[in-house]
Amino acid sequence: MFQNILDFLMEYGYLGMFIHSFADAVIFPVPAFFLQVPLSLVDPSQALWIATVGYIACLIGTPVGYFIGKVLGKSVLYKILKKEWIDSATEMFQKKGEVAIFIGSFTPIPFKVFTIMSGCLKFPLWKLIGYAAIGRAVKFYAVGFLFYFYGKMAENMVHNVSLYIFLTVVPLILIGLWVKKIVTKRRQLKMESAGVSNGINEKAMNK
Repeated sequence: MFQNILDFLMEYGYLGMFIHSFADAVIFPVPAFFLQVPLSLVDPSQALWIATVGYIACLIGTPVGYFIGKVLGKSVLYKILKKEWIDSATEMFQKKGEVAIFIGSFTPIPFKVFTIMSGCLKFPLWKLIGYAAIGRAVKFYAVGFLFYFYGKMAENMVHNVSLYIFLTVVPLILIGLWVKKIVTKRRQLKMESAGVSNGINEKAMNK
């Protein structure tokens, strides 16, 4: 059934890409990657435009998925998606918090899991859109650039692109967050230390 839908959308080119990517962020269980690749194969010189259309549609669909989760709750996910996808996304949220959205942009888990779950958990919408904007840009344009520069030969490269991105980008993100945490903690200690010093000085002056 899903293949028939993909074949139908394929006939509409850019419009099909827009519809699929929008639905990918809202309810459709097949990631937009599976339409982006065959469309890019037809004319690799248009691969970056295809990536751009998919990217914009995904960002437009992100708040829609968010409000579906906010209104209908997490139960809607179990009706349209695999339980293991939902459980994996839930675990990522619990362990990594807001970074789960950014990391989720590179995993095989459909992105709608993260948009709907963000609404369920009342995660700030502006943060969801911000992380989605960065993560989905990397995902769409990684495929787009490969087809643009390597043409039809890129077909053998793109199927592992999510894995390569995940193994290279995610560790850098985690390192950056770790450094940020240390810097923030040091600033807090300095502020607390300064506050204690000021308190001691005020007491000394009052005496």
